[in-house]
Amino acid sequence: MDQARRAFLMNDFRQAFTAHLGFEALDAAEGHFASTVALTPALLQQDGLAHAGVVATLADHTAGYAAYTLVGPESRILTVEFKINFLKPAAGAALYCQAQVISRGRTILPAESAVWAVNADGDRKLAAKAMVTLMVVPTESLRRES
Repeated sequence: MDQARRAFLMNDFRQAFTAHLGFEALDAAEGHFASTVALTPALLQQDGLAHAGVVATLADHTAGYAAYTLVGPESRILTVEFKINFLKPAAGAALYCQAQVISRGRTILPAESAVWAVNADGDRKLAAKAMVTLMVVPTESLRRES
């Protein structure tokens, strides 16, 4: 992956819904992506823990961008399916996610994500693991008519 593609992906990661949530790209390499989100009060559930929907969205979106590193601008990535296991309550100052593609197919790209809860001192606890199945689709097939 060249520097221009890496810069594009790092910038493209945060838009629309993910920008609203505060997601930030941290690193991108071929088949890998890392991200974070600060745990603001709006992202917590009633007991002060990260909402499961936020954890799942971070795992899914980061896996999608890990897959996106493997295709060119003529393709996009869509999630076909994902499964997530919540291992510990996600409490802390932020979430950190690392995702990697585990098999590089022409159309289907399975990936795995790990999400850690990060406290104010930077200590991490593994909070969730996800398996995400992603599909490569032609960019042109996603064009919406005005």
